[in-house]
Parts: sequence; structure tokens; C-alpha cells
Amino acid sequence: MLKFEHPLTEKVRIYLRVETLMAQLHKSAKFASPLDDQILFRSLFDLMDLFEQIHVKSEITKELEKQKITVKAWANVPGVDQVLLDNILTQLDSCFREVMTSERFGQSLKEDRFLSAIRQRFNLPGGHCCFDLPSLHYWQNLPLDKRLLDVDKWISTLTPLHHALELLLKLLRGNGHFKSQIARNGFFQSDANDANILRLEIPSELGIYPMISGHKNRFVVKFISFETAKAYSQDVEFKLAVC
Repeated sequence: MLKFEHPLTEKVRIYLRVETLMAQLHKSAKFASPLDDQILFRSLFDLMDLFEQIHVKSEITKELEKQKITVKAWANVPGVDQVLLDNILTQLDSCFREVMTSERFGQSLKEDRFLSAIRQRFNLPGGHCCFDLPSLHYWQNLPLDKRLLDVDKWISTLTPLHHALELLLKLLRGNGHFKSQIARNGFFQSDANDANILRLEIPSELGIYPMISGHKNRFVVKFISFETAKAYSQDVEFKLAVC
């Protein structure tokens, strides 16, 4: 099954982008592949660009507070698992304190002299030649343990963000459950009730992918053939979670 997610709010769109970049960052930090250092720096710089465009820390703290209010309201629901609720509230409080006491996300990265120097020229066409980025070439030839220490230092500045985002997206995704649906002639539309994320599971053998549009109260899914890049005209059985 192919899995797709689509944000229905701008806030969640940002969360999913940051989550993707953080995943790339952590995976490439192991230097298991010769190209991992390129992926690592690209992910770092993309995150820094996001942090400069949007005050992510403020958005995260607001969402943590909102989730605490929601979880506390669940306590009044008959038969609710109080132990689970208390555990979630403890995690939310911990993440909130961690984020509030941290610097603005990306500030230390922005002030890092080495990162600032290579960031300015990292997008040059033609790769990262030693004559374009001599400091990067020098760093790439340092002993592995030294490079790993540097990477750990950079990533550790984003730990509060990583913990908070991981918890928030887990809670948001947990708001919906997968149900079987049929897209007649490759088309499906439905109302939503203040939803945040659509999650789809599609049979991979069909050779199709979804084009999704909509907002928190309504959405449309159109399936497209990968081979023809045209609308898929047959019925599609798929699973959908509106979260």
C-alpha cells in the first residue's frame, strides 16, 4: 500500500515540512552514505529558511497549549482512560517547558560561523567543488568522530522542537481512524469537521497517486495515472483517515 498525507491547514503544512526535514536530518547524520553530508546540510539550511520565514516556536507553543485544553476536556468523558490522559498531559507539559526555555529555533545554527559560510554558497550550480566551498571540503575530510560531534551539536539545538512536534503530530494523527472508501471514476469528495490532516492508503499496483485540495471543512481527492499523468477514470478502493 502507498501512504499519503495531506495537510488541511497551513499550520499543519508547516509541521509536516519540518517533520520531513527533521527525519532527513537524523537519517543523514549517521553518514551511512557518501552523499549523507549533502543531505544533512541541505536539510539544516531548509529548516533555517523556514525558521526565518515563520515563527515556528510561537506556533508550537500555541498548539501545545491548545492540545492541553483538549486533553483536559476529555477527562469529563465517561469511561475515558484517566491514566492515558494523565500521561499525555505530562508529555505536553514537559514539551511546553522544553520549548519555552529554549532559544528561538535555528538561532544557534544561524550564528554558527562554519554553517553561515557554506550556507551562502551551498546552492551554487555544479555541485560543491572544493574551489567553491573550501571550508566544506576541509570539514568533509575531518575524522568521522569530529564530524559526528559537530552534527550532534547542531541537531541538539533542535531537540525541543523535535520532541514537541513528534508529540503534536502523534495526537493530531490519532484523531482519525482509517475507513474503506470508494472513489467513483477516480473522484472522491467529502465534508470534514475542523480536520487537520488527511491520511490515505492506496493499492500500489494501481499505478496511481492522489491530487488533493481542500480545507478543514471540505476536501476533494482526484486520482491520477502515473503513466499518463491524466485523470484515472476507474473506481478506486482506498482507505482514508480524516484527522
